[in-house]
Amino acid sequence: MRHAQAPQIAPAGTADAELVKLARGRDEAAIRSIMQSNNRRLYRIARGILRNDSEAEDVVQETYVRAFTHLQSFRGDSSLATWLARIAMNEALGRLRRQRPGVEWTSLPPGVLEAQIIQFPLSASSADPEKSMAQREIQHVVEHAIDDLPDAFRIVFITRVIEGMNVEETAEILGLKPETVKTRLHRARAMLRENIEKKIGPVVMEAFPFAGKRCERLTDAVLKRLGLT
Repeated sequence: MRHAQAPQIAPAGTADAELVKLARGRDEAAIRSIMQSNNRRLYRIARGILRNDSEAEDVVQETYVRAFTHLQSFRGDSSLATWLARIAMNEALGRLRRQRPGVEWTSLPPGVLEAQIIQFPLSASSADPEKSMAQREIQHVVEHAIDDLPDAFRIVFITRVIEGMNVEETAEILGLKPETVKTRLHRARAMLRENIEKKIGPVVMEAFPFAGKRCERLTDAVLKRLGLT
């Protein structure tokens, strides 16, 4: 009896330049490796802007399709992760501008291409075994508190604290001065403390997971759109 082979992924530690070179040649293992390394970050960034799970997944999928069909525009001036984050952020902000024309995100240039809304099924909560009930309750409190932050403060908090980008990376992606990033992060933390400190105390931020079946499903959907499966 034949067993299905597990999807191939590029070896850990493969450099950006090598992964990009392989991906340009439509190497499935390299494309999977890039996506699985960046899925969670891109999803959190998109969700931090849009505050909607389904639309955030749409943004991540569209980000990869654009990235893998325009890899010739990646020159290596920044890391591959930063380049992908910028595409995802522009995609999410483009949707936000269309939903809320009056919102001010003038610090970022508009996306090069118009967004396409892609139908993408939501995962059922019963299929998420990653968290216990108590952990999920705390997580929901944190997620709601982050969602309640004003737009400009929320995306800085997502980028700096949850994604762990440094001040310079955050400033580059958002088109802000480093001093502005620091000020907004300080204010975001103060607002969050005010909302949640008395309820749950210090917690380790583990909000908006994007792993397991969701990660695999999105990766397979992108590969299918690229004609690689």
